[in-house]
Amino acid sequence: MPSRVRRVFFGGYVFDVWEGVYEPAEDSFVFAENLAVRDGDFVLDVGTGCGILGVVACEKAAGVVGVDVNPFAVRCAKWNAELNGVGDKMFFVRGDLFSPLRAGERFDLVVFNAPYLPVERGEDVSWVSRAWAGGASGRDVIDRFVCEVPNYLKRGGRVFLMQSTLCGVDETLRRFGDVGLRAGVVVECDLPFFERIVLLKAERVG
Repeated sequence: MPSRVRRVFFGGYVFDVWEGVYEPAEDSFVFAENLAVRDGDFVLDVGTGCGILGVVACEKAAGVVGVDVNPFAVRCAKWNAELNGVGDKMFFVRGDLFSPLRAGERFDLVVFNAPYLPVERGEDVSWVSRAWAGGASGRDVIDRFVCEVPNYLKRGGRVFLMQSTLCGVDETLRRFGDVGLRAGVVVECDLPFFERIVLLKAERVG
């Protein structure tokens, strides 16, 4: 474990956030509070960060796969899974969105606290800033995710996606519809500077 660690508490859980890893903020806590996991779900936690959503999901999930492009996040999340006593239910792999998954792998639930903040083109992106930097429009990663996620859902599978109103909630809902998923808003929360974060749910129907 690195020498510089920030400790974060949520409910009865504790998370050590290592240097170079996104520290859970209001969006993370709103997401975790509204995360609906069914008994026996097989869950994919995209952009797992310190592992907060995956660890919380383990209360009901049969198993959770955590993916993150940040190598420090992958190691940090694995540490926190053990710290919270769910290391036997979680598996972690490094990669960009779905790229490290085996062909044909399907999940009951996919969760993603997406990088949704607009950033200037050419701006230096560190490992930790990849957790929030969404390109010039804020949609670079969200659009790729929405396009690809149906390929990794079981029949009746669900998606929970957190984003900001700064990058177009209606556009995300439209794109979910374009790929055959029925989507809507679960919860909205005001943040300073006229931003609202919005948790969306999409599901495969039929």
